[in-house]
Amino acid sequence: MIKTLGKSILTLFGIGYSKYAPGTVASFITCLTYFILGESDFSLHKNKIFISFFLIIIFIYSIIIIDKFYKKNDAREIVIDEFIGQSIPLIAFLFRPENFIPNCCYQSVIEIPSVIWILLSFILFRFFDIVKPYPINLIDKKIKNGFGVMFDDVVAGIFTTLILFIVFSLWY
Repeated sequence: MIKTLGKSILTLFGIGYSKYAPGTVASFITCLTYFILGESDFSLHKNKIFISFFLIIIFIYSIIIIDKFYKKNDAREIVIDEFIGQSIPLIAFLFRPENFIPNCCYQSVIEIPSVIWILLSFILFRFFDIVKPYPINLIDKKIKNGFGVMFDDVVAGIFTTLILFIVFSLWY
């Protein structure tokens, strides 16, 4: 039971078994999920602390399950790391300073700055995850366990967030 649940989470309920680019598919599904949740009654803005704790729990649980059940730590079907990494810039948008984006854009995630943020976060995260610039490449090569599998995507998500905050602070 635990092994089945663990593998389901690690593969994002089967997305990791996608024939083509499972990491990109997982990142896209993550962006789509945040977009849909932003438009639903769930209201991401009201639940951002809950979502952050949920991501931390999934991060820790994923490390444990990867170390316990996977001989080859960075197996192709493990895409929970993309979900966690892609979530970082998407959650960061919810924690932005009030004067970062004009007040007119707070009501709905469908406002133009939000849609641009989601699109750019997808593109930049995939870039950092695929190209793996320093120190992401170092983490990927040196840390060969569940933490390494997850942490290189966390750093890619942090890089993405920093770039997005710089870009948005210059233009908005």
